[in-house]
Amino acid sequence: MKKIIIFLVLLSLWSCKSIELKTVNAEKNVNSTIDDWHVAAATANYDDYFNLMTADAVFIGTDATENWNKEAFQSYAKPHFDKGKAWSFTTLERHIFFDKTGNLAWFDELLNTQMKICRGSGVLVKKGKEWKIKQYVLSMTVPNENSSEIIKLKSNSEDAIIRKMQIKN
Repeated sequence: MKKIIIFLVLLSLWSCKSIELKTVNAEKNVNSTIDDWHVAAATANYDDYFNLMTADAVFIGTDATENWNKEAFQSYAKPHFDKGKAWSFTTLERHIFFDKTGNLAWFDELLNTQMKICRGSGVLVKKGKEWKIKQYVLSMTVPNENSSEIIKLKSNSEDAIIRKMQIKN
């Protein structure tokens, strides 16, 4: 009986370690996918950049009008990549989370960009052995003490968008 209990304890410990290793590897792979995606943009590698996204991916940019499916985002991005200069985002901090299946991940990150600090967040799905970006949201950060100034700067253009969308709904 003692041997069975020891065996079950060891099996349990091994199982926990196995799950922990899978999580560490998954996190490493997700990090690598996001990092490679940012590098592809910084080096204007159009094919690598868009191959890291799912066919039905969505990119939501900093402007209220920027909610693109992959095809529309490719059309927007192509001239930038063709010039040999897209955008350069380097990660300052990133947090990654997984669902119970281990096939869905979501993350948030702070980025150093040409727009200063931005926040990115997104969703990745595991396709076979590869992780692909399904959704990415880029937001500019605004220090709380500057909110009033920023609101004044964007009021005219965003009031027009609000009116247009309220009429549409």
